Amino acid sequence: MIIIVTGSVGTGKTKIARAIAKKYNLNYLDLNELIVKNKLYENYDRKFKTYIVDVKKVNKFLIKLIKKEKNLVIDSHLSHYLNKKYVDLCIVTKCDIKILKKRLEKRKYSKEKIRENLDAEILDVCLIEALDNNHKVKVIDTTKGFNQNKLNIKKI
Repeated sequence: MIIIVTGSVGTGKTKIARAIAKKYNLNYLDLNELIVKNKLYENYDRKFKTYIVDVKKVNKFLIKLIKKEKNLVIDSHLSHYLNKKYVDLCIVTKCDIKILKKRLEKRKYSKEKIRENLDAEILDVCLIEALDNNHKVKVIDTTKGFNQNKLNIKKI
């Protein structure tokens, strides 16, 4: 089973992805870490302190990995770019804007980076792109945290 977990920065992707991996005995994959480790980026944006990712390189890398490893939870706000034929389920994390702003401020992001990420959440960028890519989508609201015992992906 291949599950991707996407959503705006700070909405709880990693907590959800790790919980799913643990509950269903799947391997957890931090895609952002692999992007840096395997140089799957074009450049580095100093202003936003982030890598400019080459999505084609990332997808090629993931497809090779998926062909070897059949049980993965892929964690990244970029995971929804993976072709739907390789994905069993796409989970999109969502969060109330006020709570998200506090989470991003706690990470000490710049005002511009906070604004960019809040805008992405307001506009549902990850959700819309996941739907546009025809993924089977489940939305999880992490505003008040989440109950790990209620995570049930078997019903989907």
